[in-house]
Amino acid sequence: MSANQPIDEWSTPPSGATLPASATIISTQRNANIDAIRGLAVLGIFFMNIYFMGMTFYGYAPHETPLLSDQVIEAFNLLFIKVRFISLFSILFGVGLFIQYQRFNAQGLNAYPRLRSRLKWLMALGLIHGILIWSGDILLTYGISGFLALCYKDLSIDALKRKANIFIFGALVIITLITVSSADKSFIRESSLFAQQYSAWTSSYADQLVLQLMQVGYMALVIPFTLMWLTAGLMLLGMALYQQGTFEQGFSKTTLIQLVIASVSLSLIAILLGLTQRPILVALSDTLAMLSAIPMALIYIHIIVKVCKNSPKILTSLQNVGKLAFSLYILQSIVGVLVFRHFAPELLLQLDRWQYMVMAIVYSIVQLLLASLYLRYFKQGPLEKLWRYLAFKKYATPPVKNHI
Repeated sequence: MSANQPIDEWSTPPSGATLPASATIISTQRNANIDAIRGLAVLGIFFMNIYFMGMTFYGYAPHETPLLSDQVIEAFNLLFIKVRFISLFSILFGVGLFIQYQRFNAQGLNAYPRLRSRLKWLMALGLIHGILIWSGDILLTYGISGFLALCYKDLSIDALKRKANIFIFGALVIITLITVSSADKSFIRESSLFAQQYSAWTSSYADQLVLQLMQVGYMALVIPFTLMWLTAGLMLLGMALYQQGTFEQGFSKTTLIQLVIASVSLSLIAILLGLTQRPILVALSDTLAMLSAIPMALIYIHIIVKVCKNSPKILTSLQNVGKLAFSLYILQSIVGVLVFRHFAPELLLQLDRWQYMVMAIVYSIVQLLLASLYLRYFKQGPLEKLWRYLAFKKYATPPVKNHI
Protein backbone atom coordinates (compact mmCIF):
# COMPACT_ATOMS: atom_id res chain seq x y z
CA MET A 1 0.00 0.00 0.00
CA SER A 2 1.41 3.36 -1.01
CA ALA A 3 2.34 5.93 1.60
CA ASN A 4 -0.25 8.40 0.36
CA GLN A 5 -3.10 5.93 -0.05
CA PRO A 6 -6.30 7.64 1.14
CA ILE A 7 -8.42 5.76 3.61
CA ASP A 8 -11.84 5.87 5.19
CA GLU A 9 -12.63 6.01 8.88
CA TRP A 10 -12.90 2.24 9.16
CA SER A 11 -9.19 2.13 8.40
CA THR A 12 -8.09 4.27 11.30
CA PRO A 13 -6.10 2.24 13.83
CA PRO A 14 -7.34 1.93 17.40
CA SER A 15 -6.41 4.67 19.80
CA GLY A 16 -3.14 3.94 21.54
CA ALA A 17 -1.80 1.55 18.90
CA THR A 18 1.94 1.99 18.35
CA LEU A 19 4.10 1.24 15.35
CA PRO A 20 7.33 -0.69 15.12
CA ALA A 21 10.28 1.27 13.82
CA SER A 22 10.15 -0.57 10.50
CA ALA A 23 6.48 0.09 9.85
CA THR A 24 5.45 2.01 6.77
CA ILE A 25 4.04 5.43 7.55
CA ILE A 26 0.63 5.73 5.93
CA SER A 27 -1.24 8.98 5.55
CA THR A 28 -4.39 9.35 7.62
CA GLN A 29 -6.01 11.46 4.90
CA ARG A 30 -9.66 10.53 4.41
CA ASN A 31 -10.98 9.35 1.08
CA ALA A 32 -13.57 12.00 0.26
CA ASN A 33 -15.06 9.89 -2.53
CA ILE A 34 -15.77 6.99 -0.18
CA ASP A 35 -17.23 9.31 2.46
CA ALA A 36 -19.60 10.83 -0.11
CA ILE A 37 -20.59 7.43 -1.50
CA ARG A 38 -21.29 6.16 2.00
CA GLY A 39 -23.35 9.27 2.68
CA LEU A 40 -25.44 8.63 -0.42
CA ALA A 41 -25.89 5.01 0.66
CA VAL A 42 -27.13 5.79 4.17
CA LEU A 43 -29.58 8.40 2.88
CA GLY A 44 -30.80 6.07 0.15
CA ILE A 45 -31.37 3.15 2.49
CA PHE A 46 -34.04 5.12 4.34
CA PHE A 47 -36.03 5.54 1.12
CA MET A 48 -36.31 1.75 1.02
CA ASN A 49 -36.61 1.02 4.74
CA ILE A 50 -39.29 3.61 5.48
CA TYR A 51 -41.95 1.29 4.04
CA PHE A 52 -40.95 -1.36 6.61
CA MET A 53 -40.62 0.81 9.71
CA GLY A 54 -44.20 0.09 10.72
CA MET A 55 -44.99 -3.46 9.62
CA THR A 56 -41.51 -4.86 9.26
CA PHE A 57 -42.21 -8.28 7.76
CA TYR A 58 -44.43 -7.29 4.82
CA GLY A 59 -43.77 -3.58 4.47
CA TYR A 60 -46.01 -1.38 2.35
CA ALA A 61 -49.51 -2.66 1.61
CA PRO A 62 -50.87 -1.55 -1.79
CA HIS A 63 -54.57 -0.99 -2.41
CA GLU A 64 -56.75 -3.69 -3.93
CA THR A 65 -57.16 -1.41 -6.94
CA PRO A 66 -53.59 -0.17 -7.49
CA LEU A 67 -53.13 3.60 -7.50
CA LEU A 68 -51.39 5.13 -10.51
CA SER A 69 -49.16 7.14 -8.17
CA ASP A 70 -48.18 3.94 -6.37
CA GLN A 71 -47.23 2.29 -9.65
CA VAL A 72 -45.17 5.30 -10.75
CA ILE A 73 -43.31 5.50 -7.43
CA GLU A 74 -42.73 1.75 -7.37
CA ALA A 75 -41.30 1.88 -10.90
CA PHE A 76 -39.01 4.70 -9.79
CA ASN A 77 -37.98 2.67 -6.75
CA LEU A 78 -37.17 -0.35 -8.89
CA LEU A 79 -35.00 1.76 -11.17
CA PHE A 80 -33.12 3.85 -8.63
CA ILE A 81 -33.72 2.80 -5.00
CA LYS A 82 -34.79 -0.76 -4.23
CA VAL A 83 -31.80 -2.77 -2.92
CA ARG A 84 -29.46 -0.29 -4.70
CA PHE A 85 -28.17 1.34 -1.56
CA ILE A 86 -27.91 -1.85 0.48
CA SER A 87 -25.76 -3.24 -2.35
CA LEU A 88 -23.75 -0.02 -2.31
CA PHE A 89 -23.20 -0.32 1.44
CA SER A 90 -22.10 -3.95 1.06
CA ILE A 91 -19.54 -2.97 -1.57
CA LEU A 92 -18.24 -0.19 0.68
CA PHE A 93 -18.02 -2.54 3.64
CA GLY A 94 -15.75 -4.81 1.63
CA VAL A 95 -13.59 -1.83 0.75
CA GLY A 96 -13.36 -0.88 4.42
CA LEU A 97 -12.33 -4.39 5.46
CA PHE A 98 -9.65 -4.54 2.79
CA ILE A 99 -8.17 -1.12 3.60
CA GLN A 100 -8.15 -1.80 7.30
CA TYR A 101 -6.49 -5.19 6.84
CA GLN A 102 -3.75 -3.57 4.74
CA ARG A 103 -3.30 -0.78 7.23
CA PHE A 104 -2.90 -3.02 10.25
CA ASN A 105 -0.35 -5.14 8.38
CA ALA A 106 1.58 -2.04 7.34
CA GLN A 107 1.80 -1.09 11.01
CA GLY A 108 3.18 -4.48 11.95
CA LEU A 109 -0.02 -5.39 13.79
CA ASN A 110 -1.88 -8.69 13.59
CA ALA A 111 -4.84 -7.68 11.45
CA TYR A 112 -7.16 -10.67 11.63
CA PRO A 113 -7.83 -10.73 15.40
CA ARG A 114 -8.62 -7.01 15.32
CA LEU A 115 -10.98 -7.33 12.37
CA ARG A 116 -12.54 -10.41 13.94
CA SER A 117 -13.23 -8.41 17.10
CA ARG A 118 -14.72 -5.61 15.00
CA LEU A 119 -17.02 -8.01 13.16
CA LYS A 120 -18.09 -9.79 16.34
CA TRP A 121 -19.08 -6.52 17.96
CA LEU A 122 -20.91 -5.47 14.81
CA MET A 123 -22.93 -8.69 15.01
CA ALA A 124 -23.66 -8.03 18.69
CA LEU A 125 -24.78 -4.47 17.98
CA GLY A 126 -26.85 -5.77 15.07
CA LEU A 127 -28.65 -8.23 17.33
CA ILE A 128 -29.37 -5.47 19.85
CA HIS A 129 -30.63 -3.22 17.07
CA GLY A 130 -32.75 -5.95 15.50
CA ILE A 131 -34.37 -7.19 18.69
CA LEU A 132 -34.81 -3.97 20.65
CA ILE A 133 -35.34 -1.36 17.92
CA TRP A 134 -36.11 -2.61 14.40
CA SER A 135 -35.91 -6.16 13.07
CA GLY A 136 -35.02 -5.07 9.54
CA ASP A 137 -31.40 -4.86 10.72
CA ILE A 138 -28.58 -5.42 8.20
CA LEU A 139 -25.63 -5.21 10.61
CA LEU A 140 -25.82 -8.86 11.66
CA THR A 141 -25.63 -9.87 8.01
CA TYR A 142 -22.61 -7.61 7.46
CA GLY A 143 -20.81 -9.10 10.44
CA ILE A 144 -21.38 -12.69 9.34
CA SER A 145 -20.59 -11.93 5.70
CA GLY A 146 -17.45 -10.05 6.67
CA PHE A 147 -15.92 -13.22 8.12
CA LEU A 148 -16.55 -15.02 4.83
CA ALA A 149 -15.17 -12.15 2.74
CA LEU A 150 -11.97 -12.00 4.78
CA CYS A 151 -11.17 -15.59 3.75
CA TYR A 152 -10.63 -14.41 0.17
CA LYS A 153 -9.00 -11.01 0.70
CA ASP A 154 -5.64 -12.15 -0.74
CA LEU A 155 -7.03 -13.24 -4.12
CA SER A 156 -6.12 -11.37 -7.29
CA ILE A 157 -8.55 -8.82 -8.71
CA ASP A 158 -9.85 -11.23 -11.35
CA ALA A 159 -10.16 -14.06 -8.83
CA LEU A 160 -12.09 -11.79 -6.47
CA LYS A 161 -14.53 -10.92 -9.25
CA ARG A 162 -15.02 -14.56 -10.19
CA LYS A 163 -15.63 -15.53 -6.59
CA ALA A 164 -18.02 -12.60 -6.18
CA ASN A 165 -20.03 -13.72 -9.22
CA ILE A 166 -20.30 -17.27 -7.87
CA PHE A 167 -21.47 -16.07 -4.46
CA ILE A 168 -23.95 -13.52 -5.84
CA PHE A 169 -25.63 -15.67 -8.47
CA GLY A 170 -25.70 -18.73 -6.21
CA ALA A 171 -27.40 -16.73 -3.48
CA LEU A 172 -29.93 -15.25 -5.91
CA VAL A 173 -30.95 -18.72 -7.08
CA ILE A 174 -31.63 -19.82 -3.50
CA ILE A 175 -33.42 -16.57 -2.65
CA THR A 176 -35.62 -16.98 -5.74
CA LEU A 177 -36.61 -20.50 -4.72
CA ILE A 178 -37.48 -19.34 -1.21
CA THR A 179 -39.49 -16.30 -2.31
CA VAL A 180 -41.41 -18.16 -5.02
CA SER A 181 -42.31 -21.02 -2.67
CA SER A 182 -43.62 -18.59 -0.04
CA ALA A 183 -45.45 -16.21 -2.41
CA ASP A 184 -48.94 -17.50 -1.66
CA LYS A 185 -50.50 -14.66 0.31
CA SER A 186 -51.59 -11.35 -1.13
CA PHE A 187 -50.75 -8.49 1.21
CA ILE A 188 -53.09 -5.64 0.31
CA ARG A 189 -54.55 -2.92 2.49
CA GLU A 190 -58.07 -4.31 2.39
CA SER A 191 -57.01 -7.84 3.40
CA SER A 192 -57.42 -9.57 6.75
CA LEU A 193 -53.66 -10.21 6.70
CA PHE A 194 -53.03 -6.47 6.67
CA ALA A 195 -55.40 -5.94 9.60
CA GLN A 196 -53.68 -8.72 11.50
CA GLN A 197 -50.21 -7.30 10.85
CA TYR A 198 -51.30 -3.76 11.70
CA SER A 199 -52.72 -4.89 15.02
CA ALA A 200 -49.61 -6.91 15.86
CA TRP A 201 -47.00 -4.28 15.00
CA THR A 202 -48.82 -1.36 16.67
CA SER A 203 -49.51 -3.19 19.93
CA SER A 204 -47.45 -2.85 23.10
CA TYR A 205 -43.67 -2.67 22.99
CA ALA A 206 -43.48 -6.03 24.77
CA ASP A 207 -45.51 -7.64 21.98
CA GLN A 208 -43.32 -5.95 19.39
CA LEU A 209 -40.22 -7.36 21.08
CA VAL A 210 -41.60 -10.88 20.66
CA LEU A 211 -42.25 -10.25 16.96
CA GLN A 212 -38.81 -8.76 16.47
CA LEU A 213 -37.13 -11.62 18.30
CA MET A 214 -38.96 -14.09 16.05
CA GLN A 215 -37.99 -12.22 12.89
CA VAL A 216 -34.34 -11.83 13.91
CA GLY A 217 -34.26 -15.52 14.83
CA TYR A 218 -35.65 -16.42 11.43
CA MET A 219 -33.09 -14.20 9.70
CA ALA A 220 -30.27 -15.75 11.73
CA LEU A 221 -31.32 -19.13 10.36
CA VAL A 222 -31.58 -18.11 6.70
CA ILE A 223 -28.61 -15.72 6.49
CA PRO A 224 -26.01 -18.52 6.18
CA PHE A 225 -27.89 -19.91 3.18
CA THR A 226 -28.83 -16.68 1.40
CA LEU A 227 -27.79 -13.16 2.36
CA MET A 228 -24.38 -14.16 3.69
CA TRP A 229 -23.28 -15.28 0.23
CA LEU A 230 -24.88 -12.36 -1.59
CA THR A 231 -23.43 -9.78 0.79
CA ALA A 232 -20.00 -11.41 0.92
CA GLY A 233 -19.98 -11.49 -2.87
CA LEU A 234 -20.62 -7.75 -2.96
CA MET A 235 -17.87 -7.21 -0.39
CA LEU A 236 -15.43 -9.14 -2.57
CA LEU A 237 -16.52 -7.04 -5.53
CA GLY A 238 -15.75 -3.93 -3.47
CA MET A 239 -12.26 -5.23 -2.67
CA ALA A 240 -11.60 -5.86 -6.36
CA LEU A 241 -12.90 -2.46 -7.45
CA TYR A 242 -10.85 -0.68 -4.82
CA GLN A 243 -7.65 -2.38 -5.95
CA GLN A 244 -8.26 -1.53 -9.59
CA GLY A 245 -8.75 2.15 -8.74
CA THR A 246 -12.49 2.50 -9.31
CA PHE A 247 -12.95 4.65 -6.21
CA GLU A 248 -10.38 7.10 -7.57
CA GLN A 249 -11.10 7.05 -11.30
CA GLY A 250 -14.56 5.55 -11.87
CA PHE A 251 -15.31 3.30 -14.84
CA SER A 252 -14.43 3.58 -18.50
CA LYS A 253 -17.10 4.87 -20.87
CA THR A 254 -17.61 1.40 -22.34
CA THR A 255 -18.06 -0.21 -18.93
CA LEU A 256 -20.41 2.56 -17.83
CA ILE A 257 -22.64 2.02 -20.88
CA GLN A 258 -22.73 -1.71 -20.17
CA LEU A 259 -23.75 -1.04 -16.57
CA VAL A 260 -26.56 1.30 -17.66
CA ILE A 261 -27.90 -1.20 -20.19
CA ALA A 262 -27.79 -4.05 -17.66
CA SER A 263 -29.45 -2.11 -14.87
CA VAL A 264 -32.19 -0.53 -16.99
CA SER A 265 -33.01 -3.76 -18.85
CA LEU A 266 -33.30 -5.86 -15.70
CA SER A 267 -35.22 -3.11 -13.90
CA LEU A 268 -37.78 -2.79 -16.70
CA ILE A 269 -38.43 -6.53 -16.63
CA ALA A 270 -38.80 -6.34 -12.85
CA ILE A 271 -41.28 -3.46 -13.21
CA LEU A 272 -43.41 -5.38 -15.71
CA LEU A 273 -43.48 -8.46 -13.50
CA GLY A 274 -44.37 -6.36 -10.47
CA LEU A 275 -47.32 -4.75 -12.26
CA THR A 276 -48.98 -8.14 -12.73
CA GLN A 277 -49.89 -8.27 -9.01
CA ARG A 278 -49.46 -12.06 -9.15
CA PRO A 279 -47.53 -13.20 -6.05
CA ILE A 280 -45.13 -15.53 -7.87
CA LEU A 281 -44.30 -12.97 -10.56
CA VAL A 282 -43.90 -10.26 -7.94
CA ALA A 283 -41.45 -12.55 -6.12
CA LEU A 284 -39.48 -12.96 -9.35
CA SER A 285 -39.60 -9.19 -9.74
CA ASP A 286 -37.92 -8.84 -6.34
CA THR A 287 -35.10 -11.16 -7.41
CA LEU A 288 -34.52 -9.19 -10.60
CA ALA A 289 -34.53 -6.01 -8.53
CA MET A 290 -31.71 -7.44 -6.43
CA LEU A 291 -29.73 -8.34 -9.54
CA SER A 292 -30.30 -4.99 -11.27
CA ALA A 293 -29.27 -3.21 -8.06
CA ILE A 294 -25.63 -4.18 -8.53
CA PRO A 295 -24.92 -2.32 -11.80
CA MET A 296 -26.94 0.66 -10.55
CA ALA A 297 -24.87 0.75 -7.35
CA LEU A 298 -21.73 0.80 -9.49
CA ILE A 299 -23.19 3.66 -11.54
CA TYR A 300 -23.73 5.63 -8.33
CA ILE A 301 -20.09 5.02 -7.40
CA HIS A 302 -18.96 6.33 -10.78
CA ILE A 303 -21.11 9.46 -10.54
CA ILE A 304 -19.90 10.36 -7.03
CA VAL A 305 -16.26 9.73 -7.96
CA LYS A 306 -16.50 12.01 -10.99
CA VAL A 307 -18.37 14.76 -9.14
CA CYS A 308 -16.49 14.67 -5.83
CA LYS A 309 -13.00 14.22 -7.33
CA ASN A 310 -11.76 13.15 -3.90
CA SER A 311 -12.06 16.72 -2.64
CA PRO A 312 -13.29 17.42 0.90
CA LYS A 313 -14.76 20.68 -0.41
CA ILE A 314 -17.16 19.03 -2.88
CA LEU A 315 -20.34 17.26 -1.68
CA THR A 316 -19.27 18.16 1.85
CA SER A 317 -22.73 17.64 3.37
CA LEU A 318 -22.91 14.18 1.82
CA GLN A 319 -19.44 13.38 3.13
CA ASN A 320 -20.52 14.42 6.61
CA VAL A 321 -23.41 11.97 6.48
CA GLY A 322 -20.95 9.29 5.37
CA LYS A 323 -18.74 9.96 8.38
CA LEU A 324 -21.72 9.31 10.67
CA ALA A 325 -23.23 6.43 8.69
CA PHE A 326 -23.52 3.97 11.59
CA SER A 327 -25.11 6.46 13.98
CA LEU A 328 -27.50 7.84 11.37
CA TYR A 329 -28.55 4.35 10.27
CA ILE A 330 -29.58 3.45 13.83
CA LEU A 331 -31.23 6.86 14.28
CA GLN A 332 -33.31 6.18 11.16
CA SER A 333 -34.65 3.04 12.83
CA ILE A 334 -35.43 4.84 16.08
CA VAL A 335 -37.24 7.71 14.37
CA GLY A 336 -39.12 5.46 11.94
CA VAL A 337 -40.33 3.03 14.61
CA LEU A 338 -41.38 5.82 16.97
CA VAL A 339 -43.38 7.57 14.25
CA PHE A 340 -45.10 4.60 12.62
CA ARG A 341 -45.68 2.35 15.64
CA HIS A 342 -46.04 4.69 18.61
CA PHE A 343 -46.66 8.36 17.80
CA ALA A 344 -48.81 8.06 14.67
CA PRO A 345 -49.58 4.41 13.77
CA GLU A 346 -52.66 5.58 11.86
CA LEU A 347 -50.27 6.74 9.13
CA LEU A 348 -49.89 3.08 8.13
CA LEU A 349 -53.59 3.14 7.21
CA GLN A 350 -53.43 6.45 5.36
CA LEU A 351 -50.14 6.97 3.54
CA ASP A 352 -49.53 6.03 -0.08
CA ARG A 353 -46.13 5.59 -1.67
CA TRP A 354 -45.71 9.21 -2.76
CA GLN A 355 -46.31 10.39 0.81
CA TYR A 356 -43.67 7.99 2.14
CA MET A 357 -41.34 9.41 -0.50
CA VAL A 358 -41.97 12.97 0.67
CA MET A 359 -41.29 11.96 4.28
CA ALA A 360 -38.03 10.30 3.25
CA ILE A 361 -36.93 13.41 1.35
CA VAL A 362 -37.67 15.65 4.33
CA TYR A 363 -35.83 13.37 6.73
CA SER A 364 -32.86 13.18 4.35
CA ILE A 365 -32.57 16.96 4.53
CA VAL A 366 -32.73 16.69 8.33
CA GLN A 367 -29.88 14.15 8.29
CA LEU A 368 -27.74 16.35 6.06
CA LEU A 369 -28.20 19.29 8.42
CA LEU A 370 -27.76 17.18 11.55
CA ALA A 371 -24.51 15.61 10.32
CA SER A 372 -23.00 18.96 9.40
CA LEU A 373 -24.01 20.46 12.74
CA TYR A 374 -22.75 17.50 14.76
CA LEU A 375 -19.33 17.45 13.09
CA ARG A 376 -18.79 21.10 14.00
CA TYR A 377 -18.43 20.00 17.61
CA PHE A 378 -17.39 16.34 17.46
CA LYS A 379 -14.94 14.37 15.32
CA GLN A 380 -16.70 11.01 15.44
CA GLY A 381 -20.25 9.74 15.71
CA PRO A 382 -21.39 8.24 19.04
CA LEU A 383 -21.93 4.73 17.69
CA GLU A 384 -18.79 4.87 15.56
CA LYS A 385 -16.88 5.71 18.72
CA LEU A 386 -18.60 2.98 20.74
CA TRP A 387 -17.97 0.33 18.08
CA ARG A 388 -14.32 1.32 17.81
CA TYR A 389 -13.88 1.22 21.59
CA LEU A 390 -15.54 -2.17 22.01
CA ALA A 391 -13.63 -3.73 19.12
CA PHE A 392 -10.16 -2.45 19.99
CA LYS A 393 -10.14 -1.91 23.76
CA LYS A 394 -8.22 -5.12 24.50
CA TYR A 395 -5.56 -4.17 21.94
CA ALA A 396 -5.00 -0.65 23.26
CA THR A 397 -1.58 0.19 24.68
CA PRO A 398 -0.46 3.32 26.55
CA PRO A 399 -0.09 6.10 23.97
CA VAL A 400 3.34 7.44 23.14
CA LYS A 401 4.36 10.71 21.58
CA ASN A 402 4.16 11.06 17.82
CA HIS A 403 2.32 7.75 17.39
CA ILE A 404 -0.09 7.32 14.51
